[in-house]
Amino acid sequence: QVQLVESGGGLVQAGGSLRLSCVASGSIFSIIAMGWYRQAPGKQRELVAAITSGGMTNYADSVKGRFTISRDTAKNTVYLQMNSLKPEDTAVYHCNVERGWRGTSWGQGIQVTVSS
Repeated sequence: QVQLVESGGGLVQAGGSLRLSCVASGSIFSIIAMGWYRQAPGKQRELVAAITSGGMTNYADSVKGRFTISRDTAKNTVYLQMNSLKPEDTAVYHCNVERGWRGTSWGQGIQVTVSS
């Protein structure tokens, strides 16, 4: 099992920035990829960004050029730098860890609210 603790959310005005952090603990040796998903009220959870153990990244089209995902392997932490935030970015953001056949782990989620 992997435990995930997210931090860094909050309320920000449109055009502002936030940085989310997610610290992993437990069976971290088997992590294939880490990422961030978000779920807005009344909508399905969607991928925001992901990064593999090899450093390859993937972004949702809606955040390309504004969000950057990075990983500090030594600290077992994944970050999501969010710039030029828009009201439509408002959602609960969840950290995610993929471990292949060993399964998927999720953080509890952290609220990001962007006011217009």
